[in-house]
Amino acid sequence: MSGDGDADARLGARVEDWVPPPRPDWERMEGRYVLLERLDPARHAADLFAANRESDAIWDYMPYGPFADEAAYRAWAEGMAGRADPWFVTLIDRATGRAGGVASYLRIEPAAGSIEVGHIALAPRIQRTRAATEAMYLMMAWSFGAGYRRYEWKCNALNLGSRRAAERYGFSFEGIFRQATVVKGRNRDTAWFAAIDREWPALKAAFDTWLDPANFDAAGRQRQGLSALTRPVLVTSDPALL
Repeated sequence: MSGDGDADARLGARVEDWVPPPRPDWERMEGRYVLLERLDPARHAADLFAANRESDAIWDYMPYGPFADEAAYRAWAEGMAGRADPWFVTLIDRATGRAGGVASYLRIEPAAGSIEVGHIALAPRIQRTRAATEAMYLMMAWSFGAGYRRYEWKCNALNLGSRRAAERYGFSFEGIFRQATVVKGRNRDTAWFAAIDREWPALKAAFDTWLDPANFDAAGRQRQGLSALTRPVLVTSDPALL
């Protein structure tokens, strides 16, 4: 008769005392550089539309956008706000007090302990800033803190900027799903990335080090790059970025 060890080898490790985590339920999360609030078209749409008009390129790989005018953007935001999945938040740069983009949780599967971050649409003014990075950190921190086991990132395989961002944030590359869907009448191959719960302590330490004000000189230049801090955590790297 096989022992438990043999069964684990054949069937997979046991997940002891598993309790599915809650769905996202917060309204506001405050960091040092960014404020995250549930998407509220009445309060956020005007700022977001103005920020997004800086560049239509942010919509290149999205299934929606660009939007012709503020009314069109507001209508889209009203359709997204309040949904359980995707679950949208607005990023507000604390340095300016202005909304600069949105992100969401999606494909939220508490029973599997899996949740994805996506629909990330950031205006140029907030891209590659401490506020944007802290927003990704806060959303990841909530997910693992709530008990999720797997935190996913997926993007169009042609979107090398998103693939670089995934690795910078500590998501390991898991492969390409070929002809995964059709977006705006074009084929989309989807690149998959994920971080898992046992990697979170090391990722948290990397983010904390990077976000520390001491990591930036008087001109705002970083002393240590986040990619260098998260690289040791990656289980696999994206071959497209080598």
